[in-house]
Amino acid sequence: MEIKGKYIIASTREEVFAALNDPDTLKECIPGCESFTRTNDSEFDANILASIGPVKARFKTVVKLENVRAPESYTIVGSSKSGTAGFARGNADVVLESVPNGTELSYSANLKVGGKLAQVGSRLVSGATKKTADEFFGSLSTRLDPMALRVEEPMPERRIPLAWLVAGVLAAALLVWWYFSR
Repeated sequence: MEIKGKYIIASTREEVFAALNDPDTLKECIPGCESFTRTNDSEFDANILASIGPVKARFKTVVKLENVRAPESYTIVGSSKSGTAGFARGNADVVLESVPNGTELSYSANLKVGGKLAQVGSRLVSGATKKTADEFFGSLSTRLDPMALRVEEPMPERRIPLAWLVAGVLAAALLVWWYFSR
């Protein structure tokens, strides 16, 4: 499952990048995070209490930062394990772009789950994962800028296929002809 989002934050890229690398900030912004510690320059250990549908468990999580291009972008790679609930693995590409009002933070994340989590159902897991990602990036954004704005993707333009349009016009013409020919 792929999850995407964008936020406009009235802070510099350097400030946003620093927040994305601060263990205390991350601990406060990750929903259900009980601990978050840096183990080296590009790796963190975390314990997270999560519930997806009827499954509630503590996950031991390892987070690694890869492809780091400060203060522009990086990839977050994570894996979580819980003996009873199963596992989750995922990554998120985070890109920071300077915009007139500050910084645009965009992310694109992928997640795979196994064990009881996979048995819960992909729609439920997908919804919970999207909600958690939105809560994390939203919390981080509003921590830096209380007026941070989530950028909504425009709805795709719905086009009526030409064949349906022609069929509708012909049906209407036939109804008009039938009504007046009686």
